[in-house]
Amino acid sequence: MSRPSLLRDASPSAIVAGFVTVLVGFASSAVIVFQAARSLGADDATIASWMWALGLGMGVTCIGLWLRHRMPVVTAWSTPGAAMLIGTATAVPLAEATGAFLACAVLMAACGFSGVFERAIRRIPIALASGMLAGVLLRFGLDLFGAMQARPGLALAMFGTWLAMRRLSPRYAVIATLAVGVVITALDGTLHVEAVHLELAHPVLTLPAFSWQAMIGIALPLFVVTMASQNVPGVAVIRASGYAVPVSPTIGWIGVTNAVLAPFGAYALNLAAITAAICMGREAHEDPSRRYVAAVAAGAFYIVVGLFGATVAALFAAFPKELVMAIAGIALLGTIGNSLAAALHEESAREAALVTFLVTASGLVLWGVGSAFWGLVAGAITLLALRPRAAGA
Repeated sequence: MSRPSLLRDASPSAIVAGFVTVLVGFASSAVIVFQAARSLGADDATIASWMWALGLGMGVTCIGLWLRHRMPVVTAWSTPGAAMLIGTATAVPLAEATGAFLACAVLMAACGFSGVFERAIRRIPIALASGMLAGVLLRFGLDLFGAMQARPGLALAMFGTWLAMRRLSPRYAVIATLAVGVVITALDGTLHVEAVHLELAHPVLTLPAFSWQAMIGIALPLFVVTMASQNVPGVAVIRASGYAVPVSPTIGWIGVTNAVLAPFGAYALNLAAITAAICMGREAHEDPSRRYVAAVAAGAFYIVVGLFGATVAALFAAFPKELVMAIAGIALLGTIGNSLAAALHEESAREAALVTFLVTASGLVLWGVGSAFWGLVAGAITLLALRPRAAGA
């Protein structure tokens, strides 16, 4: 079998999938990261440095891990981690928070390279992992039709375009759908790009300081939330998509990259889940062996975002919310369907997978840990409770 060739395997659909990945990631959660930085007292230059560090970190890991493993790996910032910072880190100086970011990254690297995380994740049955993935992505599928209520003309035109292209030329369905959405919003004046000005971001070094308060109040909760709410679903996406990515070194190198960039604002990097599903689904390419191009393209777009910092984030913010909702839902329809099929395929695990799906889709948050983790916990308990008794027991 020949080794993958990026130039040979590149396709417009995969490159657009990479762009949609970055668009969805920034449009859905960049404002939370901005708020987290503000809550720690960061000024505009420091916030731009956060974007620089996070964009560079995500880009380097997406591309570097593909070069290492020759399989698609998509990384992201920890959105639950940023939300946690807004609520819990307001009294902590930025230098001490930076020390906590560094400590969290070192913990993640150690957890990865030691194999502890991979040994734990291997115990998750594929039915539960698929049910959790479907639950995580359900909101995006529903948002597609929610956008039809807010802006029926835009969402219906995009959905109609997708249906027509899925029939005529499936590979270009998402490309055509995104193009139609951009044209409609440009014509009706809701695509606001006139105020966007390109300006390079400059890294701002914040020397880390260490305190027990920051270690207990930020580093440990950030580590737990990121591993449970981000890396666990991220591995589930990879497994449900059929890729045998080595988990331990992947988590380890993400932690190392995070540690290097933490003093510049990379508060927490991790495996992506929702956006990874865009790159690993059939909309990226019909051939699973060529979907890695989408992850590499996402990495390249992330690096551009990092270099231009908050300016590029403002560009993504220029896209109307309904356009982002519609294109994300459409890009994930195939993955949602495949996940549900895999979750419910095995009759012995069907009820447990259904519980996993419902708990995850509910949005339940306990002790700062999101519903993806609790969905797996509930599904595992259900699976054990309903396990058939051994003969003669």
